[in-house]
Amino acid sequence: MKKKTAKSILTVEREGTCRSKEDESEDLLTAPAHTGPVKTGKRTGSSLGQRIKTAREDRGLTLKDISSRIGITEKTLKLIESDDLTPPLGQLIKLGKALDMKMGYFISPGVDKPMAVVRRYQRRPIARHGEKRSAKFGYTYESLAPEKANRAMEPFIVTLLPTDADESSIHDGQEFIFVLDGKIKVQVGNHVELLSSGDAVYYDSNRPHVVKAGSQKQATILAVIYTESK
Repeated sequence: MKKKTAKSILTVEREGTCRSKEDESEDLLTAPAHTGPVKTGKRTGSSLGQRIKTAREDRGLTLKDISSRIGITEKTLKLIESDDLTPPLGQLIKLGKALDMKMGYFISPGVDKPMAVVRRYQRRPIARHGEKRSAKFGYTYESLAPEKANRAMEPFIVTLLPTDADESSIHDGQEFIFVLDGKIKVQVGNHVELLSSGDAVYYDSNRPHVVKAGSQKQATILAVIYTESK
């Protein structure tokens, strides 16, 4: 959850991107990354940034309107809409709420059919990487339901890489994680758990939370994100 990968979603100070306090509150699962244009859907041919811009303009909202609603700077929003910055899942959830849409539409609108199958060889990994306070981090994810329209859940296979970064995230909805391989650290509020292969966790993501590799080896998880966005 492959094109040439650019940089991950947490806005990078040294590249001149202005960050608000809200921009910094992202964990590895929802952390931002600078990337090249990411196409999201063959039906319309539009990119992720174009979908967001179109949804905003269709509602007669300005960048300032969205910025004031979700705490992401106008400069960051411009980078997102121009496909110079790929928003993290956490920011997509907030954008979906601000635009009264499901965040999954921005990933891929899908088509109206009763069943959407993604074969193993059809999964398309997207890599994210970035640098913050000299702490390097990264992960790759694969969407497991890009062709299903009106998704109530967003399932991903995520590979977490070792990192010293420890930024918390907070957004609407709930998350379910099942550890497929390796060890991970999950912190919700002040409660911390180390999970191994076969373990699972379910939590409300409107509480500060952190998800990261739990050792110096990478870990692979199944992550399902549910939001209450329409």
